[in-house]
Amino acid sequence: MHAIGIDIGGTKIAGAVVTQAGEILAEDRVATNAGNSEAIIDAVVAMVQKLAAGHEVSAVGVAAPGFIDVEQSTVYYTPNVNWRNEPLRDRLSERLHLTVTIDNDANAAGWAEFRFGAGRTVSDMTMLTIGTGVGGAIVSRGQLFRGGFGTGAELGHMRVVPDGLPCGCGARGCIEQYGSGRALLRMANEIADVGGIGLALAEARRQHGTLDGATVGTLIAAEDPGAIRALEQLGHWLGQACASLSAVLDPEMFVFGGGVAVAGDLLLNPIRDAYRENLPARGYHPEPAFVMAELVNDAGVVGAADLARLRSDAWGPRDGALE
Repeated sequence: MHAIGIDIGGTKIAGAVVTQAGEILAEDRVATNAGNSEAIIDAVVAMVQKLAAGHEVSAVGVAAPGFIDVEQSTVYYTPNVNWRNEPLRDRLSERLHLTVTIDNDANAAGWAEFRFGAGRTVSDMTMLTIGTGVGGAIVSRGQLFRGGFGTGAELGHMRVVPDGLPCGCGARGCIEQYGSGRALLRMANEIADVGGIGLALAEARRQHGTLDGATVGTLIAAEDPGAIRALEQLGHWLGQACASLSAVLDPEMFVFGGGVAVAGDLLLNPIRDAYRENLPARGYHPEPAFVMAELVNDAGVVGAADLARLRSDAWGPRDGALE
């Protein structure tokens, strides 16, 4: 028996049939009609039905951005889709006649890395997903942390700068404003404005009319000094956040996913340096590993499928997870 994982993103809905070992047997994707929440439900139902054809499926897991309740059934709030206290699990179950589990997309990605990716050798892992914003997932003693109401591990909204830059969540100074892909572009533009090492960034901006992630990524890969400086600034803030998280969570490993993960050690090195500079009791506190995610774009569907499988008791959980 297999499970189907669905990952609802801002621009696309991805789905896959996933084995117990985390292998993808079949996959599909369609564009997200973010302005029409009913169309999204219809698209998920159609995708599950298409993927289930020819496969024995025990459960369906759906990963969505936003706040999900602790019972993994209701979407309290999601930013890009008009779901407010949406009973998504029941609505999908009624149409699919399968066990359905709903989870936060960062939780799903983090669980996939813990089970089948970079974190499979540890029992305590913290993942930061660096995209337009910053997502987070926490695994402690083999269990995925959700919090009392199910909305825990929103690591992107940990405040690192008192009265800092305003965040979309309504607070100021969140790590999302300093350690995200959007923050990287802001830093790159600031360096381009100064000149000097920012000349290549400025020229790229002049040619394209703006600096986007692909352009800055190309310059980082070419080790342009201005783009590297922006990446180092990003790493500084992420490392500082990890030091604070370490004081609370004490993970054996930090895993970084999202679009900037392709930077590898160019990002990990400044993260490690800033972590050590800000770590309480440095020299007496064991240091975790800092690694890049392995599953990349497949993490959401793989994690959603595995969480659904475990929830349905098709197989026993690893180390007591989700008991």
